[in-house]
Amino acid sequence: MSSTERLQRYLTDERGGCGDEEVAQRLDELEELDAAAGGPALEADVGVLSALANETRYKIIRILHIAGEELCVCEFSPLLDVSDSAISHSLSQLTEAGLVTRRKDGKWRKYQTTMRGDALLVALNGSRR
Repeated sequence: MSSTERLQRYLTDERGGCGDEEVAQRLDELEELDAAAGGPALEADVGVLSALANETRYKIIRILHIAGEELCVCEFSPLLDVSDSAISHSLSQLTEAGLVTRRKDGKWRKYQTTMRGDALLVALNGSRR
């Protein structure tokens, strides 16, 4: 059974009858939804979610969020059971995703969450039961 046939069956069940015109109209509506949900925003959001989909990166951004201030890259080493290289790589990925900012202060690099990073963590924290 094709997807169009399934849609027609569904519309018939829901509306008590359905012709080709109703199916075509609904397909147009669904294509508009698809166009609105896709595009550059979808790619950007998937990049952000991918950046959070790693325990080390997620813990780093949570630490930064809770700290509420800049932290030096060296301050993560005692807290994470990964190499300094892995910490730096994780921070770079979070920076590229727009979830943290990086600032050079002399020979040190300091990191802080962005408004978007904070908003995502607030949303996640608020959605837990």
